[in-house]
Amino acid sequence: QVFTFNRVEIRVEPYVKVKNGAPMSIICHADISKNSDFQLKHNFTFFKDSKLAFMTISDKEVARYEIPVAKSSDTGDYECRVNAGVKSGSSKTIYVWVSGMTTPILTADKKEVLEGEIVKLRCELPEEVPPLEFFFQKIKTNSEPVEKRVPEQNQNFSELEYYVEAGDNILQFDCFGKRRVRSGWESSQHSNRTLVTVKETFTKPTLITRPSNNITEGDQIEFECSTVVAQMRGIEIIFQKNRTILNSVRDKTFLKYSTIATQEDSGEYLCKVEQGAVSKITKLNVFVSELFPKPTLSASMTKLDESKDLILNCSINGLRRANFSILRKSSSGDILLKKSRVLVIKVNVNDTGSYTCKAEVKGIVKESKPVRISVYAPVSKPTLSVVSGSPEVVLGKPLQLICHSVMGTPPITFTFYKGDEIKKNVTNDTYATFLDEDIGLNDNGGYKCDARNNHSSGVKTSNILNVTVIVPIRDASLGSVPYGEVEVGSDAAFLCSVKEGSWPIVFKFFKKTDHEVLLHEVREYSDRTIWHKKTMKRKDTGTYYCMASNRASVDVRSHPINISVILAAWQKGVIAAFVLTAMAGAGAVALWWYLRKKKKAKGPSMEMSGSALAPNLTSEKLTRPPSDGNYYSGSGYIEDNENHMKSTDESKGPDLESAEVDYTEVEVSALDPHRAPEQKGTETVYSEIRKTNN
Repeated sequence: QVFTFNRVEIRVEPYVKVKNGAPMSIICHADISKNSDFQLKHNFTFFKDSKLAFMTISDKEVARYEIPVAKSSDTGDYECRVNAGVKSGSSKTIYVWVSGMTTPILTADKKEVLEGEIVKLRCELPEEVPPLEFFFQKIKTNSEPVEKRVPEQNQNFSELEYYVEAGDNILQFDCFGKRRVRSGWESSQHSNRTLVTVKETFTKPTLITRPSNNITEGDQIEFECSTVVAQMRGIEIIFQKNRTILNSVRDKTFLKYSTIATQEDSGEYLCKVEQGAVSKITKLNVFVSELFPKPTLSASMTKLDESKDLILNCSINGLRRANFSILRKSSSGDILLKKSRVLVIKVNVNDTGSYTCKAEVKGIVKESKPVRISVYAPVSKPTLSVVSGSPEVVLGKPLQLICHSVMGTPPITFTFYKGDEIKKNVTNDTYATFLDEDIGLNDNGGYKCDARNNHSSGVKTSNILNVTVIVPIRDASLGSVPYGEVEVGSDAAFLCSVKEGSWPIVFKFFKKTDHEVLLHEVREYSDRTIWHKKTMKRKDTGTYYCMASNRASVDVRSHPINISVILAAWQKGVIAAFVLTAMAGAGAVALWWYLRKKKKAKGPSMEMSGSALAPNLTSEKLTRPPSDGNYYSGSGYIEDNENHMKSTDESKGPDLESAEVDYTEVEVSALDPHRAPEQKGTETVYSEIRKTNN
């Protein structure tokens, strides 16, 4: 028995889109080829969304999965699998959409509630499978429904609590549901409407005034607020204007508030009744007519010199009979100056301030706008100085000046001048500063400042301030005479000069060692200085430099020069004479020893003496190697070409330039008379001889 699966097919009757509640059949068909006519057992398995939905066994090659009443939960992907013997086959997936949802059912836990209470609603979608979304609607008469959404992931119903607000008389509620399908969202029909009756806990308050209209400043005005309550417990009445609470009562049904009316009492008043979470409000606008306008305070002058007369006058437009008073404003409270319409005072600087006046008619007091009075003392002659203290400035650096007046009522206006040119205007209390960043080489004076305020005395001018411009040191140079080499015992002159710099200049001479050694320091009103160093010694050989500085406080260092202190010509002659004398003495001793040895050796053996003579003769040789080199001492000079300092010792210069140094090696054989003549020692003596015409 041989068979094979050709294919497995799945289809839906009547259509893949089925209405909710209609019958539906899922049909699976196995197309199998056999080599003969024999019976096979077919195991059919139906899957919905990859989960087992239905199973059946049949001898036929077709099986049906019947759903008599289709629900929205039957929407999904279907497939079937057929097993026969050890072989099996599967169909493709087919999507089935059951359109429409069941109608939801809405219930309420109360049919009648009080304002401020809570009603609990329950909306259910029978036979629907979560996840679902529920929408509750609160419907009031003559208003749009208020909707709330509640998602449910694990159940097909939802519950919601509604707060019953003040003014809710008759409420209706309904609900509907939604579910997500492949093409988007699908909605159910709306549920049945549920009616809830609301009872008032108290009535909306009533707010009245006495008198009700034509209220004028000075009238007694009375407000009354009342309500009707179902139960007294927890009732509260609050009376307020704008955000200010004027009065309140608890556990009472009425409230009263009275006051003397002023124009400021015009505006909106509010009576609020609260009980628990329920609040009801009534508003009332009140207009108070003006009895008389605010007074006006006028001054003879608002800015005046000290010791002048000030006249203050208080008046009311169209009204002459009133109680007037003139006051001065203060942080600690108003100061009464006079109960009168007019005030005349001789002022001083302490009278500067704000003044007002008040007028009283029928118990109503009104105050004028404040008037600012400024009393001025004259400014004193200002002083102009440099902030750093010294009337100097380094070229290229900024100069900061300060102008100060000891006396004078602020604000004071200061004006800075450089020469006759105005540089800056500053208004301040007692002083002002000016920064001049454009300092030139010729800016050596001409600064002054003016000071003035509102006093009639006018402008005061400071003395002229002369400022010295300090030019920093530039390009220090060092030279010496003689230059390079100096004989022991002779003098040397060192010249330190600068290209530019304000006097006086401090010159310092240093010699480099393991640490800097200050040799000489001098303060000069010149751009150069000469330091004479007496009696140079061999230890004075080394590297020298100089440093220059002035009041610009910048040290400028020269290039270094090297000085060698050498032996004088007569000292070298003495050394040469001593060396030649020593060589002559050594030669005489050697000749004497040789003649004596030769005399002793003639008798016994001529051969032995002959053989010993050759080495002795070779040890007496005198060698003179060629000169190691010539050394030249240049004439003294100074590297700074601007100084043009040259050596004036003309007699010495040519001799030094032609001087030569020869080194001579002298080999001396010193023989020990007590040992064999073959032993010899060699000493080498070098002598420096300078050839000179002197």
